[in-house]
Amino acid sequence: MARIISIVNQKGGTGKSACTANLAVGLAQKNMKVLIVDADPQSDVSAGFGYRDCDDSNETLTALMDAVMKDEDIPSECFIRHQAEGIDIICSNIGLAGTEVQLVNAMSREYVLKQILYGIKDQYDVVIIDCMPSLGMITINALAASDEVLIPVEASYLPIKGLQQLLKTIGKVRKQINPKLQVGGYFVYDGRCSYE
Repeated sequence: MARIISIVNQKGGTGKSACTANLAVGLAQKNMKVLIVDADPQSDVSAGFGYRDCDDSNETLTALMDAVMKDEDIPSECFIRHQAEGIDIICSNIGLAGTEVQLVNAMSREYVLKQILYGIKDQYDVVIIDCMPSLGMITINALAASDEVLIPVEASYLPIKGLQQLLKTIGKVRKQINPKLQVGGYFVYDGRCSYE
């Protein structure tokens, strides 16, 4: 059974997508079968693996979540894109921002992503969910489906202050939705560094 890890921070530009990609590649190099779920409408991790056509595709997380909310039976496997490196991806697109709004009125709204992963997670050693920069319903879905959270955070005052809100949200999800959810660790980075 796969370990499901969410990369989460409500602040943008914290390196969530880079952490997701690097962790996936590292695990794949250790012969682990990895699935990335791009749960960010910006689709950065999808684009990073060469999938720049996601906004024009119907085979995305957006379509899967919409199908679950409409109680349609669509096999998740049809939406998985396979990489030669042993990394599979469920891509995202800008439509996921609209799905965020639709989730507010959905039945069992916190568990839509968990339903999607239920039928496919056993094919993988690790599932990594790249979350959007918010604490909205898509991120709550990721936390509800996850065993563990990894948090990229900048080592300065305001980001650390924002981390407190994230930890409160994780605590609420653990208490009310997913008691097995754990904080697995932090990726500390220096936002002042430039690699140009």
